[in-house]
Amino acid sequence: MSSPIPRTPSLFWSSVPVLVLVALLAAAVALFGDGASSGANPIALLLAAGVGILIGTAHGHSWKEIEKGIVHGISLALGAVIILLTVGALIGSWILSGTVPTMIYYGLMLLTPSIFLPSACALCCLVSLATGSSWTTAGTVGVALIGIAVAQGISPGLAAGAVISGAYFGDKMSPLSDTTNLAPAVAGTELFTHIRHMAWTTTPSLVIALLLYAVLGLSVTPPQDTTQVNAILAALSGTFAVGPHLLIPVVLVLVMVVMKMPAFPALLIGSLVGCAFAVVFQPAVVAAYANSPDLPAWVGLAKGAWMSLFDGFKLESPNAALNDLLSRGGMANMLNTVWLILMAMTFGAVMEVTGMLQQIAAGILSMVRGTGSLITATLATAIGMNVIASDQYMAIVLPGRMFRAEFARRGLHPKNLSRALEDAGTLTSPLVPWNTCGAFMATTLGVATFAYAPFAFFNLINPVISGIYGFTGFTIEKLPPAGPR
Repeated sequence: MSSPIPRTPSLFWSSVPVLVLVALLAAAVALFGDGASSGANPIALLLAAGVGILIGTAHGHSWKEIEKGIVHGISLALGAVIILLTVGALIGSWILSGTVPTMIYYGLMLLTPSIFLPSACALCCLVSLATGSSWTTAGTVGVALIGIAVAQGISPGLAAGAVISGAYFGDKMSPLSDTTNLAPAVAGTELFTHIRHMAWTTTPSLVIALLLYAVLGLSVTPPQDTTQVNAILAALSGTFAVGPHLLIPVVLVLVMVVMKMPAFPALLIGSLVGCAFAVVFQPAVVAAYANSPDLPAWVGLAKGAWMSLFDGFKLESPNAALNDLLSRGGMANMLNTVWLILMAMTFGAVMEVTGMLQQIAAGILSMVRGTGSLITATLATAIGMNVIASDQYMAIVLPGRMFRAEFARRGLHPKNLSRALEDAGTLTSPLVPWNTCGAFMATTLGVATFAYAPFAFFNLINPVISGIYGFTGFTIEKLPPAGPR
């Protein structure tokens, strides 16, 4: 008996798994609050994927076909998973080595509450522009900036919003960024043409974001009682050997990334250098953390450094605030996020292999009339892919494939498409808790996605400005008669 011919589900049936997912995620937030991402959200994604599998098989798609798609979808996220685990090791070793404590120490002395938010955003802009990586930026200077904010009494959500705004500025604009290279490749334009065109939407978005952070910074009331800040400074210098030489691992990682070394080996080397610095410059801290007085001294030091890589660092000092700041990191503490990513990619793969993802996008395209609605449809689809497919790259590639022909048919330069893909696909990815980027940022910075999302002003403003440009025609360029420039 021959197998039934696979059919693409209708728009109604294609929407059912998405609606189920939205309902389950809402229930997870209502029942578990900020803790939903550690267990409830992955289950919601898995159950919604199950609904998608039932609909797909009912339309003739075999389980073997769907399973193959799931395996392929998960394989696409393995690179991100490896980097995520390595960042966990990096954070643990850099805390143990005194690198993160030194960054917090100097930051508390230099960054006052009134200028902290715009300064944090600007600093992350520079680092991410130099490295092309929002993840590297958040995992290095971002972690220290959150620690400074907490010590100064600034909302962690607000501080994380400023960090993410700056981190994604470089992720979007740096020629070293993978998404900055991916978007023009998908759309059919040239890299620096793409970057120049993005400046029209990116520059005003960043200026507005910095102004908002500056205004909010002025409203932040400096602590009248500086006892806690002073106590943290004293505890940092009393627990760790603080000094500018401990910033060398940060500089080393940034240099390696700027020199175009891939993120994984650069972060791994940074982690191992952190271990070496911990053994050399913080032997008392490492020995106390290892807690192995029966072992030879050098073995105890090696054990403590090793522990920081897989289990992070746990500080037990009389200062509770400092303990909260510095007890984090390690590969093991990233495993909940890995689980979330795997389930998100499973759901996205089911939706794609059964054709439901494409059906939803086609439904959006059917409502397109003019240039403004086409740009808006591109933005909306990229955002939707971040929600449904849970991956930044799919949010660029799939809409790029779907709308490229339509942009050409209307005589629009492909750089308009590549810009829209980044304005929405790149920038909204950290605002979705179950997206790989949202999960990474929440885990790395220690701030729930819904806590920082309202304050990631750059990420929120840029897609809006892009849509306005589409309807007004401002900077929307047509193809010249001879073809693309």
